[in-house]
Amino acid sequence: MPPPPHHCLLFSLFLISAASSAVVTDLPEFREAPAFRNGGECPKTTWPTRPQQGDADADIIHIAMTLDTTYLRGSVAGVFSVLQHASCPENLVFHFVAASRLRPVLRRTIASTFPYLTFRLYHFNADLVRGKITYSVRRALDQPLNYARMYLAELLPTSVRRIIYFDSDLIVVDDVAKLWSIDLRDRVLGAPEYCHANFTAYFTRRFWSSPAHAAALRGRRPCYFNTGVMVIDLWRWREGRYTERLEGWMRIQKRERIYELGSLPPFLLVFAGEVEGVEHRWNQHGLGGDNVRGQCRDLHPGPVSLLHWSGKGKPWLRLDSRRQCPLDSLWAPYDLLRHPSLFSDS
Repeated sequence: MPPPPHHCLLFSLFLISAASSAVVTDLPEFREAPAFRNGGECPKTTWPTRPQQGDADADIIHIAMTLDTTYLRGSVAGVFSVLQHASCPENLVFHFVAASRLRPVLRRTIASTFPYLTFRLYHFNADLVRGKITYSVRRALDQPLNYARMYLAELLPTSVRRIIYFDSDLIVVDDVAKLWSIDLRDRVLGAPEYCHANFTAYFTRRFWSSPAHAAALRGRRPCYFNTGVMVIDLWRWREGRYTERLEGWMRIQKRERIYELGSLPPFLLVFAGEVEGVEHRWNQHGLGGDNVRGQCRDLHPGPVSLLHWSGKGKPWLRLDSRRQCPLDSLWAPYDLLRHPSLFSDS
């Protein structure tokens, strides 16, 4: 068969280019957030201009989040909420992690929405985990970027000693400096804990039938924690090679199917009972319902500093479908989406 004419090849290349461009440009548009400025009581900082010495700038608060097209609207709302309630918003540095093909357009989106924000954007190589992921109860839990929180110590500069990790489906309604200032003591990780948990629900029968696997949890406090809000000592993480420990359990999971829930079980196997407890107000989680139906839920008793729509239901999707839950109205004021009906020229 003769080769196709030159003009056919050019047309095919044009279609491929147009298709790839459509993926990149098919992002929502956001309104520009107002500028949040420091008050006179805020210390001046030099990050990131200071040399990357061992003594990182103690007045900077570092926050890590992932960015992708599916959760971008939630990420933008989360950043907006942090800035709005921060006592020293200009002392915040955001570290975003994204897949390489989307980084340019995501960078432009963040820069145009938050022109005064100090941030860095890092490439997450999905091949690091692609061969280690098994399917779980919800497809979103199986995405490679869901595992990027395991690699923050490798991705971020060594000058960043401590990081707050936030999921993309939450809003902060308190000064994030309060969470940043918790004393981790000799712990690697701090998070709200829920002890007396029933770990049999998180691991399969095959896990418990293996004496070697079950021994990993023997003698440790049965404390569950949600990995969507964590304060991490990156220096201790690197020193203890915790990424390798988590990867070790992922490899076992790939061979033996010892759990069902995405990236959470490896964290429980490595850290359960060894987490520095944080007040529950810093992760009012589960507002998205369970992982199957995503039904409405109420707040846990007590004060609230952070609302987290973990689970299947996301507030922006429920609001758009006019099937919102009562608590979704608390997320709506932080939604910066540029709605066509409100901003069209007609």
